[in-house]
Amino acid sequence: MAKTIRWMKTRPNSFQQPYNWTSILGRPWKAMRRLVEVESERKEDQFAMSTVSTEAIRDLRERTQAGIMDCKRALEQSEGDLDRAIEFLREWGLATVAKKSSRTANEGIVESYVHGVGNIGVLVEVNCETDFVARTDEFKNLAHDLALQVAGMNPQVVDDEKPLDDLDTSDGEPRLMHQQFVKDSSKTIRDLVSDVTARVGENVVVRRFVRFEIGST
Repeated sequence: MAKTIRWMKTRPNSFQQPYNWTSILGRPWKAMRRLVEVESERKEDQFAMSTVSTEAIRDLRERTQAGIMDCKRALEQSEGDLDRAIEFLREWGLATVAKKSSRTANEGIVESYVHGVGNIGVLVEVNCETDFVARTDEFKNLAHDLALQVAGMNPQVVDDEKPLDDLDTSDGEPRLMHQQFVKDSSKTIRDLVSDVTARVGENVVVRRFVRFEIGST
């Protein structure tokens, strides 16, 4: 037994090597502790982001019609601020519109609208990329809102196809895409079309319109 103990004491192995306590308790140990702190902070941030309430997501979705995951991501980035989340969604939508603006839009619908007792009538052509999107309620509602806008605000051109100096501005903004939306003055018609473009995932173009009014020349 004594021989065995003496052999264990003298046997060279890795467990008998002296520890370098300076390297363990020195700078490497501080770096490791900082890594643990950073990981803890990251998990706390993830937990905070995951606590976005379903009520906030539902409210944002009702106000913007954006997708559930987009609303959740916007609320996370805005730290729950609804107005900032709406701005995030709008910025993302504009980026989407810019990417899709070069695509060909040869499908769509012609929306008709007759106002009141029939003294004003409007036809609006709105285009998209596929007939599938053209049949959706989202796209049809946009075309109907555009027809209402033309009937009520009497624009002269769709956008900037004519210089503003050549248009009659006595009754307000003569360009349809620059006008405030009659149902929501916080956005323009361009904003309205951009929002729909972002939601349907296709290039949406207001091609042309014609407005008839009894007694006008």
